[in-house]
Amino acid sequence: MLHIQGKLVRTLGAFGLAALVAIVAGCGGGGGSSSASTGNASTSSTGGTGTGGTGSTGSTLAAGAPVSTTPAVLASNQVAVVVASSTTSTARNIPRVSVTVCAPGTGNCQTIDDIQVDTGSWGLRLMKDAVNSTVLNALPAQTVGGNPVAECAGFADGNSWGSVHSADLTIGGETAGSVPIQIVGDLSQSAAGGANNSCASGTLNNTSSAIAAHGILGIGTAKYDCGSTCATTTANNVYYTCTTSGGVTSCTDSTVPLAQQVINPVRLFATDNNGVILNMPAVTSAGSTRASGFLTFGLGTQSNNVVPTSGIQKLTTDYFGNVQSASLSGTSVSKAFFDTGSNGLFYTEGLTWCLVARGFYCPSSTLSRTPSVTGFNGTTASIALSIGNAETLFGDGGYAYNNVAGTMSGLAFDFGLPFFLGRTVYLNYDPAAGGIGGVASSAFVAF
Repeated sequence: MLHIQGKLVRTLGAFGLAALVAIVAGCGGGGGSSSASTGNASTSSTGGTGTGGTGSTGSTLAAGAPVSTTPAVLASNQVAVVVASSTTSTARNIPRVSVTVCAPGTGNCQTIDDIQVDTGSWGLRLMKDAVNSTVLNALPAQTVGGNPVAECAGFADGNSWGSVHSADLTIGGETAGSVPIQIVGDLSQSAAGGANNSCASGTLNNTSSAIAAHGILGIGTAKYDCGSTCATTTANNVYYTCTTSGGVTSCTDSTVPLAQQVINPVRLFATDNNGVILNMPAVTSAGSTRASGFLTFGLGTQSNNVVPTSGIQKLTTDYFGNVQSASLSGTSVSKAFFDTGSNGLFYTEGLTWCLVARGFYCPSSTLSRTPSVTGFNGTTASIALSIGNAETLFGDGGYAYNNVAGTMSGLAFDFGLPFFLGRTVYLNYDPAAGGIGGVASSAFVAF
């Protein structure tokens, strides 16, 4: 997913960018972000949707062999992350984990693979078509005033619509109980109501094939996917309560307390709940057929998640993960964020667009770019990047690329998954339950 709340054109009034992205047989991106104006999240998207093929250079590369940084034995606070072909799609640059979902307090469980890891959103969203009926029917609905809660998550290319339930979750060796999660696609679009509700008429991303994953695991810096605004006003058109009469379900705008909102499940771990570390292997300029890394939960809580005191660059962010400023070739952008839910590097530049891999850049030769990003702590990092021909690369049989980029509307820089390949990235959470976009917080990204 892309960022939402503080990214750019996020939907539902959030001035931000990202979130889930629909993916056709090739590539796309997703993520969530923060709203600089309201501090609330929503979800939108940016990303290309090409199917791959031969680029304008007319040459075909050969993707490199599988690469890995995954330890032979994972610790209890770690989980494997894989970028490869999957049962849901052949989309590129989609990092995936497995999550075990249980009816609260029971042994009625299902392990669901192909869940996208998204540092640009918050909370677990499962596609209904990926959850077996035995588990799905046993998940208690979150309610307000005795009525079930539903959520409309907006994306640049459409929306997701579904009810909110609670579940016990296990990720690696970490567990969280009674976590509010969204089940996407379990409600008819005709049930979506309320003022200015885009889910009532928008394009729905409500299946695994639509997002190239069985769900999205949002582990970004914020705690709730909306927060205090949705607890006090219906202005964002995010949360709803539903009633059923004569077999017909109807939902209307509603405020929803924090306890019933979708939440980053890492924040509910007993320990190792203050941040994450993503370690991904480097790939060659031709990409790789498979890249295997790992996610470590917690910062400074165990010997395997200590944040180095030197040798890294630490940039403090706002509550939603946005750095203070960024620039490229002397041009400043209004937003910059680090988002594994985006399958490319997305920003605005006058480069040649791909004909097939829509939304991606296809320069005739590989380009070098060095954007500069500055945290609220005043630390500035210059990040060396390469931009290759996406169609040529996507035609080589690979799935993990560090040099694909695409266009996005607005002045922002989305450091998607290509940035994370070959790096260890530390993401520290602000301990607060809520925050405001564009204002310094204790959250940081370090690499």
